[in-house]
Amino acid sequence: MGHYFNFRKQEFLKHDHKRSNVESTFSMMNHKFGDSLRSKMDVAMVNETLCKILFHNLAVLVHEICELGIDPVFWPATASY
Repeated sequence: MGHYFNFRKQEFLKHDHKRSNVESTFSMMNHKFGDSLRSKMDVAMVNETLCKILFHNLAVLVHEICELGIDPVFWPATASY
């Protein structure tokens, strides 16, 4: 990896930045929801992890809506069903 860094620095840094973003996201999730799973079965563990990811994304979305003062519109006011 040292040679890869020396000879293809821009490409290496682009991939390293992606890794850094993923690590910070996992750190945020672990801080907010804890780093352990309560489920015992493999399928339940996957579902619990996916729920944690979903809840993290929703929390970030709500935070940014409040932080930026965005007035979200989820459906038109005159919806005809």
